[in-house]
Amino acid sequence: MLSVQRYREVILTSALDYLLLLASWFVFHSFFSAYLDPRLADFGLAVIIAGVIFSGYWLGVFVLSGLYKGLYLISRLDEFTRVVKAVILGGLVLYVVWDHWLFIDGGTHHGLIFSYWAIILGATIINRFVIRTIQRLYAQQGRGLHRTLIVGTGSNAKMAFDDLMRNKILGMEVIGYIQVNGKGPDAGSGIYPEDVIGQLSDIDRIIAEYKVQDVLVAVEANGREDLVGIISKLDNPNVRLKLLPDFYQIVSGLSKTNQIFGMPIIEISPEPMPLWEKAVKRLMDVTISVVVLIMLAPLLLLVALFIRLGSPGPVIFRQERIGRNGKPFVMNKFRTMVQDAERKTGPTWAIKNDPRITKIGYWLRKLRIDELPQLYNVIRGQMSLVGPRPEREHFVEQFKNQIPLYMRRLRVRPGITGWAQVKWKYDASLDDVKEKTKYDLYYVENISLRMDIKIIINTLITMIKGKGQ
Repeated sequence: MLSVQRYREVILTSALDYLLLLASWFVFHSFFSAYLDPRLADFGLAVIIAGVIFSGYWLGVFVLSGLYKGLYLISRLDEFTRVVKAVILGGLVLYVVWDHWLFIDGGTHHGLIFSYWAIILGATIINRFVIRTIQRLYAQQGRGLHRTLIVGTGSNAKMAFDDLMRNKILGMEVIGYIQVNGKGPDAGSGIYPEDVIGQLSDIDRIIAEYKVQDVLVAVEANGREDLVGIISKLDNPNVRLKLLPDFYQIVSGLSKTNQIFGMPIIEISPEPMPLWEKAVKRLMDVTISVVVLIMLAPLLLLVALFIRLGSPGPVIFRQERIGRNGKPFVMNKFRTMVQDAERKTGPTWAIKNDPRITKIGYWLRKLRIDELPQLYNVIRGQMSLVGPRPEREHFVEQFKNQIPLYMRRLRVRPGITGWAQVKWKYDASLDDVKEKTKYDLYYVENISLRMDIKIIINTLITMIKGKGQ
C-alpha cells in the first residue's frame, strides 16, 4: 500500500504524462494528417477518440515499464534512460501492430512512426525533467522531505544525520534515532539522549505515530550481528529500508550499493519483480489453473469418489492459512488424513509414515494430486502457482519469533509449489522450517517468471516420479 505522498507523486506524474501524450497526438496529427487513414484526416470526434486510445496505450506501456516506481528524487539521467527504454518498447509494439491500420501510404509510414515516437519521447522527457527539477528545488528548501528514522546511536548514525542535514537534496528529514538492544548514545558520538525517540522493539508504533516513510540503518561495525534482527523488526512494506554500509563492505564488494547523490546506500527492495512480470505471472496463474481444472475434471471426480469410499469425512479439507501481507484465507486440499486428525494433539506436523494418513491419501501426497483443489485459491487471487508454502497462524506466530526474517515470506502470495518445496522435504522439525525459510527468502528476493517456470518444471518432474511426501 502506497503512502499518501507516494500516491501524490504517481498521480501527478501520470496525469501530466497523459496530458502531454494527448497533446503529442494532436501535434502529430496537425503535421501528418494527410498521411493518416481517411477517417482521421480531418480533426473531429474520431481524432479525439484515437488520441485518447493512443495516449492510454502509452500510459499502459509506461506503467508496465515501471516508470511510476521510485519517483522520489530519482536522478534525471536515470529517469531519461528509463523513459527512452519505455518509449522504444512502445514504439516497436506500435510499429508491429498498428502501422498498416493507421497509415494509408505504406512507403512512408516508417518515417511517420518515427516522428510520432520522437514527439512522444520529447514530451515525456521534458515533463519528467521539469517535475524532477521542481522536486529538487523543493527538497533544497526542506519541503516535501521523507520523514526518516535512523536506527543506531553511534558515530555512524551521527555521520548519516549530518550528511542528511547538509544535503537536503537527499530528500530525508530525520525525526530521531532508534536505540538497538537498549543501548543509549555512544560517548563522544554527538547524539543527545533527547534525540533518541524510542527502542527498536517499538519501531512499528513509532513508524505509525510519526508517519515514517524511510528508515536508515546506520549501526557500528561491531553491531553487524544485529542487522538480521533489525531487518526482521523493520519488515514493513510501506517503509523504504536503507542500510548505510561501512567502508569494508563497500571496498570488498560484499554488498551492492546505490548512490543517492553521492551517499552510498544499500536499499532493501521488497518487490524486485517488474509490474509487467507481475501481470504475466497473474495471467499465467489464472490461465493454467482454469485449463488444468477443466482438463482434469474427470480425474478430480474420480479422486473425490475414492476419498469418500476410503474413509468417513469430507472430500475437501479446508483450513485457514496466512497469506500475503498476513491476510488469512481458507485453503482447499483433497483430504489425505483421517477426519479430525488433530483433535487430540492440536496443530502438529506430519511425520514420515504418519498413521493419520489414509491409504488413498498416501498416493495423493506421493503424486501431489492432493494440492489440485488449491487451484481454486489461485483463481481467487489468494495463492499463486509458485510461492512460499502457506502456513497456519499457530505456526506463523511461533516461527516469526524463532526464525530471523521469517515474515518476509509474506511479501508475496503463497504458492502451491515453490523453491523450498522442490529443494527440501516436508517440515518435520524446526530445523526443517529454518532450512526451507532460506529457500523461501531467496525466492522472495529473486522472484521472476524464469524462476517460476523452472520451479513448475521441477514440480512436474517430482509428480511424474512420485517423489512427493
